[in-house]
Amino acid sequence: MLDIITDGSLMPHGHCLLWRWDLLFLHVVGDFLTVLAYGLIPFAIVYFVYKRTDIKFNWLIVLFAGFIAFCGMTHLVGLINVWHGYYFIEGIVKFLTGIISITTAYMLWRLMPQLLTIPSLEMLQQRNVELERVKKELEDINKTLEEKVKLRTIELEIQANTDPVTGIESRHAIMEILENNFNHHTRYNRIFSVLMIDIDHFKQVNDNFGHQTGDKILYAVAQCIKQSCRLTDYVGRYGGEEFLVILPETDSIGAQYLAERIRTCVAELELSIAQRVTCSIGISSMQKGLIQATVIKNADEALYQAKRTGRNRVKVYTPSDE
Repeated sequence: MLDIITDGSLMPHGHCLLWRWDLLFLHVVGDFLTVLAYGLIPFAIVYFVYKRTDIKFNWLIVLFAGFIAFCGMTHLVGLINVWHGYYFIEGIVKFLTGIISITTAYMLWRLMPQLLTIPSLEMLQQRNVELERVKKELEDINKTLEEKVKLRTIELEIQANTDPVTGIESRHAIMEILENNFNHHTRYNRIFSVLMIDIDHFKQVNDNFGHQTGDKILYAVAQCIKQSCRLTDYVGRYGGEEFLVILPETDSIGAQYLAERIRTCVAELELSIAQRVTCSIGISSMQKGLIQATVIKNADEALYQAKRTGRNRVKVYTPSDE
């Protein structure tokens, strides 16, 4: 068998070489470089497949590497055959090369539909442009949503801090403003006064004309109070038919003047009911040593003094009222 394999008696037609140094150089160097390249390329392909575990058709790439390696072996045998005629071995190598080549070609064409689905560089660039466009749209939508959320938050804050019937500050909001003024007084000794306002005989309005009419009266009185105050003053609904007015940087004399203006405005209101509407007002000014609750308590006490003495009047709190 070894004799058959190494038998060089078969000399294929056209394979005889003239022993000229220039021909020998071309054939030997050419085959040597081809063998070297065909030997390095499969190692590079196998190394690439080993590093890129995400490639789906790695077995096809390995088969392609084997095809290149066998092509290199045919050139290697051809190089040996320059001196030794191992044409039988060359035939075996070429036969195996043909088998692996046709197998690689068959598998390649079989996988062609799947390979064509792999995006090209141009397709990737186009998709990247589309992704950037979608990203920009999402950013614009997100920005719009953030603006809507911000506006909605402001609306909710306004609703939470606004009395729905009168349109002025709610009890929660006006008490926060009172606390801020109290803190300013504690830290900077800033004076302020409060007015406690109550609509006289408001229960009769609800009983005689209904609660819807009563709400309209509350709104009219609240707007009258607000229009009578300064821009720096704060008006809020304390509860029921009671209103609380905070007057920053205002002593009891200034508060009394403003309270009389409010009382007159309410008394002169032109309403849709036959009953006249008036209000009573109690005044309390912040003094050193008082606490926030005491200021409200003193204004409330002054309000009841105004009611007990005939209503539709202003009363400034004095310690003798207790």
